[in-house]
Amino acid sequence: MPETDLSPAPTSTPTPLQPGMGAIPHEHGTTFRVWAPSAEAVALVGPFNDWNHESHPLSHETDGYWAADFADLGPGTEYKFWLDTPTGQLQRNDPYARQVTHSAGNSVVLDPNFDWEDDNFQMPAWNELIVYELHVGTFNAPDPEKPGTFYDVIDKLDYLREMGINAIEVMPATEFPGGRSWGYNPAHPFALETDYGGPQAFKELVKQAHRHGIAVILDVVYNHFGPGDLDLWQFDGWSEDNGGGIYFYNDWRAQTPWGHNRPDYGRDAVRYYIRDNALMWLEDYRVDGLRADSISHIRNVDGSEDPSRDLPDGWSLMKWINEEIRQRMPWKITIAEDLLGNDYITRMPEDGGQGFSTQWDSAFVYPIRHAITAYSDEERDMHAVAAAITKVYNGDAFQRVIYTESHDEVANGKSRVTEEIMPGNAHTWFPKKRATLGAALVFTSPGIPMVFQGQAMLADGFFSDDAPLNWEHAEQHSGLVQLYRDMAALRRNFHGNTRGLMGQYVDVFHLNNENKVIAFARRDQGGPGDTTIVIANFANQAYDAYAIGLPRNGEWHVRFNSDWEGYDEEFGNFQSTGTHAEEGIYDDQPYYGTFGLAPYSVLIISQNPQ
Repeated sequence: MPETDLSPAPTSTPTPLQPGMGAIPHEHGTTFRVWAPSAEAVALVGPFNDWNHESHPLSHETDGYWAADFADLGPGTEYKFWLDTPTGQLQRNDPYARQVTHSAGNSVVLDPNFDWEDDNFQMPAWNELIVYELHVGTFNAPDPEKPGTFYDVIDKLDYLREMGINAIEVMPATEFPGGRSWGYNPAHPFALETDYGGPQAFKELVKQAHRHGIAVILDVVYNHFGPGDLDLWQFDGWSEDNGGGIYFYNDWRAQTPWGHNRPDYGRDAVRYYIRDNALMWLEDYRVDGLRADSISHIRNVDGSEDPSRDLPDGWSLMKWINEEIRQRMPWKITIAEDLLGNDYITRMPEDGGQGFSTQWDSAFVYPIRHAITAYSDEERDMHAVAAAITKVYNGDAFQRVIYTESHDEVANGKSRVTEEIMPGNAHTWFPKKRATLGAALVFTSPGIPMVFQGQAMLADGFFSDDAPLNWEHAEQHSGLVQLYRDMAALRRNFHGNTRGLMGQYVDVFHLNNENKVIAFARRDQGGPGDTTIVIANFANQAYDAYAIGLPRNGEWHVRFNSDWEGYDEEFGNFQSTGTHAEEGIYDDQPYYGTFGLAPYSVLIISQNPQ
């Protein structure tokens, strides 16, 4: 009889808990971690255990954190957290869920694997950027009964590249209730919208955009969460004054224009939640920048400059996030929507600023839109236009994003520029002329130019999340699309003779408020091929030979005339040719020249490089 082996059977070493929050898949299973300080017990439930909270318990770590590692659960697992709380038993979606079945469904363990192939994209410098803001659900929706997807955006990347776009700014694409929304009602801040294609499709969009030389900037919403399908609300049962519980302020600071649902920027766990979200997009999804929605409502309860309503914790949170991004990835851009003209938003943190790279500039869009939409020429104030062109934050021309259309400016009671000019007749001469006048100022003024989806193809009416772009307009108005291509090529100096449009310097040297004509110079390093002159006529008056000052002698060539009939058959094709500068002081310049100037038109002129 063989001798019995009484030694203990070998045991496998348990897999240590992985760092991080939410579901963290790894080679041997998945670690789950959640913050629920009011819970007395926490478990994982789902179809894998018939929603039985006794089979997969989590252990309490410290400070309200619960975690466990389960070897039998991997990517694709549907789950929720079961919480035993003083207010009863609750089932909640994972606050850090990177994938959900739908906004009111289950959390899903995301497969982190994705083949980025040869992606080694280099973010353009700020002064080279041309941004195109788009809404995934309506930008390209082949089936108008369904929202467009990330894959549908990919199908139009050739169009964007050919137009000269090198950055897309994607309106919020995190999971929201239903399939149609602007995106500013995030239900699951870490999960990509299911109807848009989910996380893998978004990664594919980023990869393909990079292959087209296009950066991806994602719009994020941290000024409020929800309000619909929001499992964050009273997450672990606790709240005060019927407030939102652990993730939210539970007092007067909770009030926002979108409900009483402002995150509690003073709680460490909430601060890390928002910071982790920002870094996830930049690191895991390789997006090239973030546009933070309504920063004014993160730093102030009312989104105002009233110091009695300030939120210092909100200010310090965004400052911390910007510092983290600059330390880890200084080439990635952060854009603030504050719209209060505050220099400190884009000032360096070490100088007391919040540290954003740039900010949407209300000091440009409001006066320029007024100047091009006003009914009569007498209402167009060239002094206001000059102030809009020359506005600068902290001495840096590219600390502002400039535009005449954005999702906010073409909805909420407002319409496309062309529709504002002539409601119901947006495709006629006056709207087209004055809209392209405004667009030309966007591409030639100092700042980062931005256009909104459909702007180049003359989309009319107003923006709505259930009204897809009509891509037939791109064919019908192919000349206007070419106008935008030509402006982008000049803005990015494709031809080597308008480098000044990428420079810091601007000088409005000619301002004729009586005739509504303005001229300004843009320079980078100076000299022929660099110094670029822009002449804009804001009146319904043509000039055969309009005189302006010129900074140097020699030939000056017209690089762009917005009245060219190739852009639109209704345009006048007014003769605007180059000139040889004549000696003589004019507009405080040592030389002068005359140019043909069509109504509501812009000329871009420069010299050949030496």
